[in-house]
Amino acid sequence: MTNLRIEHRFGSADSSRIQCANYNMIMYEKILHKELSYKICGLCFTAHNELGPFCSEKTYADFLEQLFKNSGILYEREKAIPVSFEGEMPRRNIPDFIIENKVVLDIKAKRLVLKEDYFQMKRYLIASNKNLGLIVNFRQKYLVPKRVLA
Repeated sequence: MTNLRIEHRFGSADSSRIQCANYNMIMYEKILHKELSYKICGLCFTAHNELGPFCSEKTYADFLEQLFKNSGILYEREKAIPVSFEGEMPRRNIPDFIIENKVVLDIKAKRLVLKEDYFQMKRYLIASNKNLGLIVNFRQKYLVPKRVLA
């Protein structure tokens, strides 16, 4: 039996696998706040596993706050972001958490995350001058944190 190598006009299958691995490595290196967001997501998974998918947003926020304290992660809870344009009412933009002054975390407990939730996160990011936001919907059976970039 002979080994068959797949050749196509873009190169061999081996070379495309290497190119794909290199691309994935480059993209992984460009992820914003990867270690911090990894920790945050891990704590969100812990909260979801402990509480299940049917609690209120405040319950998840209280539980996450305790997990952040126990993990030594610096955070600000429900801190009002300063007004971002003239005429905006104060205390208009209040995200659930700003973590280590780098990541904005918005907790949801509803059936679906809507476009409006992404727009809200973009407003938070622009107004707070942050680059990374996480939207976490705890109502889902499987937790899937959404990364939003400014």
